[in-house]
Amino acid sequence: MSRHRAARGPARRGVAKWPFAVLTSVLLVGLVWLGWRYTGDLLERRAAAELASCIEGEETLTIAVTPSMGEVIGQAAVAWGKSHPVVLDHCMRAEVATVAPQAVLTGLTTGWDTKSLGARPGAWLPESSLWINRLAAQDAKLLGSEPASIATSPVVLAMPENAAAAIREGNMFSWGDLPKWVNVPEAWKRYGHPDWGAFTVAVPDLASNPASALAMQAVLASASPKGSGPVTVDMLTAPGVTEAMHGLAVTGPPQVPPTTLDALNVLAGAGEVKTAPFDAVPTLEYDLYRRNVGMDGNVPPMEPLSGVVVGGTTPTADFPFIAIADERVDQLQVRAAQKFREFLQTGPQQLELAKAGLRVPSTKVRPSPSPGIRWASTQEDLTTADANTTQQISAAWTNAGGSGQVVTVLVDVSGSMLEDGGGGKNRLDWVKAALHGQIGRFGSGSMGLWTFSRNLGDQDQPYRQVVGTGPVSQQRLELESAVAGMKAASATFLYPSVLAVYDSALAHLDKDRQNRVVLITDGPDDSQMTYEQFKRELAKRRAGNPDLPISVIAIGPDPDRNELTELARSTGGSFSTIKDATTLETALGQLLSDS
Repeated sequence: MSRHRAARGPARRGVAKWPFAVLTSVLLVGLVWLGWRYTGDLLERRAAAELASCIEGEETLTIAVTPSMGEVIGQAAVAWGKSHPVVLDHCMRAEVATVAPQAVLTGLTTGWDTKSLGARPGAWLPESSLWINRLAAQDAKLLGSEPASIATSPVVLAMPENAAAAIREGNMFSWGDLPKWVNVPEAWKRYGHPDWGAFTVAVPDLASNPASALAMQAVLASASPKGSGPVTVDMLTAPGVTEAMHGLAVTGPPQVPPTTLDALNVLAGAGEVKTAPFDAVPTLEYDLYRRNVGMDGNVPPMEPLSGVVVGGTTPTADFPFIAIADERVDQLQVRAAQKFREFLQTGPQQLELAKAGLRVPSTKVRPSPSPGIRWASTQEDLTTADANTTQQISAAWTNAGGSGQVVTVLVDVSGSMLEDGGGGKNRLDWVKAALHGQIGRFGSGSMGLWTFSRNLGDQDQPYRQVVGTGPVSQQRLELESAVAGMKAASATFLYPSVLAVYDSALAHLDKDRQNRVVLITDGPDDSQMTYEQFKRELAKRRAGNPDLPISVIAIGPDPDRNELTELARSTGGSFSTIKDATTLETALGQLLSDS
């Protein structure tokens, strides 16, 4: 009898998983391989494209940066390089050199020393356009682009914290109040501290400290008849303006530190008002932040200084970026500089600048911690003075207080000075206008006037002393009359005339004041003396004597630029070259503002 199996459901068979695992692995390997090939091809195509667009090879853009900006701009330079910038078929990279602005200015105008300064820059980033104005006054051809601000920083008054706290608890003051306040013997009495005595402000040299120069513009703008900026040349002799400048000059501390950083160190070292040699110093907010946290190379102070925002329109540093251009810098460098400047103005780089302590319009980000800095909102920015007025303010300040400087001016009155000087005047007329302006604005300084050409003196010397060097306040009318009476003669006997003036200036040297000879000329030497003979004779006079700078202003294309540059550099003076005479006043003001 047959047997039957019990009824069951359909039989189930297990499915092996390993074939799927193998297939998946194969697919993954294939995808990875394809991705690798695709990425490799893409990179190869990009590299090929870059090589194709960089057919001229690699080039370096050197950027001279004010030392406080070295780190943040250095980081931007690295980021720029990673973006593979190409300019005129060159692969570009940026190299940042931290060089003090005064060294950059001197190097660009009197000869760049690569041993001490490194490669000559194709771009420059100082902290203020005041430096750009000075460069333009000495040689406008060096400006390869219009300056463009990459960030800003307001000017504040740095004070010990106890002084700042007293002011914040009392009545704030404006920049225009400072000249009056510093003349009050017990100024601190109004803030409940009569034992602190007078309020003193240290104002380091305007020509080399932008915070001082900008603060002075704010003071003078408030004191002007208009009561606001920009300050103009005409305002500098207006009632109230001269008094404001003189008031700040004569009430300052006996020893004013040469730089803003030096003043901050002195003030921070004192700790409080009663033990400090002065109560305040104008400084950029950015520099004060760096000082308080020790980012400027110095040890952070035990007690951070406090930044007080002064009332009224706010003087502000603009951190301008410019390309440098002359016959030694080609268009590639100029274009590369403009590209890098545009990169600095992009959002990510602006954010980095803000994190470093600068102000940019796109963000309110601030570094933290930031002892002593409140990042307070400021009112309207001060409209700054034009390039010419900026130089005249600095020159006037140099002679506003104390004994001023001793200046002996030697003017070329050769026949070529009657040639067109631009603006409808001949060169000599522009010289007269510039000298009249300086004589009118000179405060406590001394000035003398010589002219040179050929057969001008009593014994047919090529030179003549028109007015002996003496206090301008005592011979202002005599100087004005002498300048008005200058007339053009014939040739340009330059070398013997410079030696004669140098002899006279050495004989009457005032060791307690800044002494200088200023030469204004528009042509090469016509005398029988060679340049080598002249150099030997000048070297004899300089040997064993105190330094006496000879600064030169060369008008037009005819003066021997190399010889005059060497003359200025060898004596410690400055060299300025101007295309025509329309900017002579600016060049002269810049020269006389040098300390």
